[in-house]
Amino acid sequence: MHRLSNRHLLEFSGVCLAICLVAVPHYFGHAGQFTGKGVEQAFHLSAAAIAIALVSLGFLKKYLSLRDVIQILIICVGLCSVSISHYVVSPENVRLHEVLQRAYYLPIVLAALWYGSPGGLMTAGLGAILYVPHILAVWGSQPNYQFDQYWEVALFFVFGGLTGVLSDRQRKQQTELQEAADRLSKAHAELQKSFESLRRAERLSAVGTLSAALAHGIRSPLSAMDGAIEILSRPHLSTERRGEFTEVIKREIARLNSLLYQFLEFAQPRPPVRQRTDIQDLASDVCKLISELATIRRINLIRPETEGTFPKIDADPDQIKEVMLNLVMNACEAMPDGGTVEMFLESKPDQITVTIRDQGIGVSEQDLQRIFDPFYTTRNDGTGLGLSIAQRIMEQHGGRIEVERNPERGMTFALVFPREHHATSAV
Repeated sequence: MHRLSNRHLLEFSGVCLAICLVAVPHYFGHAGQFTGKGVEQAFHLSAAAIAIALVSLGFLKKYLSLRDVIQILIICVGLCSVSISHYVVSPENVRLHEVLQRAYYLPIVLAALWYGSPGGLMTAGLGAILYVPHILAVWGSQPNYQFDQYWEVALFFVFGGLTGVLSDRQRKQQTELQEAADRLSKAHAELQKSFESLRRAERLSAVGTLSAALAHGIRSPLSAMDGAIEILSRPHLSTERRGEFTEVIKREIARLNSLLYQFLEFAQPRPPVRQRTDIQDLASDVCKLISELATIRRINLIRPETEGTFPKIDADPDQIKEVMLNLVMNACEAMPDGGTVEMFLESKPDQITVTIRDQGIGVSEQDLQRIFDPFYTTRNDGTGLGLSIAQRIMEQHGGRIEVERNPERGMTFALVFPREHHATSAV
């Protein structure tokens, strides 16, 4: 549907009036006498009227779209065709005249749909100008029938106006919806732009944080090695002291290697190579690896015990073992005076859980919110990457790490694997 300006509506009216100026005088002169040569003249004059319409529309084309030109031409041709048919058909054929009378509604309704109430009322008026002469000339001898025709002409305006009002209302609603959609689209674009700015700012902030943390992690071993090398450069240093500071350099070099390895693991994580894995075997291997350290630190390591077979999981065994080993070692290091570390497995309908509970110094509520942040650590010799890497590995396996403080002392970490990643029974 289109909305023409007042100028275009006046031009549209001029085109249709041009048709009327040619056709109506001829209708007055030959009304009811359209036979033989009269019919031929009527068609000639109607053809001339259509030619005037085409020429007029040709001049208006620079102001109107091709679609508008075609629509106006359809309306004009429709009005002329119905009017000519009225004058050509014999007055004795009343039923056909009634059909033609209703045919006026087609161009009127089309004009109302396309151009709103102004277009509908204008076309109704032009239809009345074309049809009233026929009523006066042909049906003047039948007052009752003539009165009905005038009521029909009045209905032209009713249909044109009402259809135009409904069309205007629908057009207004569509315009409002389109404007609302445009506003939403603009707001969405601005929101996306804001999100992109925030993401860029977060990435830059993360890069700055990682760089500062990495620099801090490297500075401490370098400072220790620098001091040790300075002492080793003294000429009268005893052999025992030289061996002591040499061990310091070796230890700090190993610390740097560990930091760089963990940083690379964090920056470029290796995708898991999944295979059928027995979680019980992984837990037993971790306990064996940590048993010597646990004995030295006077730690009672309680190994997991399960009855019957335990479901296997689809996972990368090396990565899951790394996560479990990291959590158990953290638990042992949190108990310098000894204590108990308990590991147990649990299988539920929707998940499988590996839980590690210690009696260590624990983590404060404030630090608990940040323990998975890269390079965040509460230990002097920690890198702050262990838990970050562990969390990422679990996410790659579709799982998560849950952590909570124990009621008395220590912490509890739980590795949770969704059950959809596992078979329902052992293989």
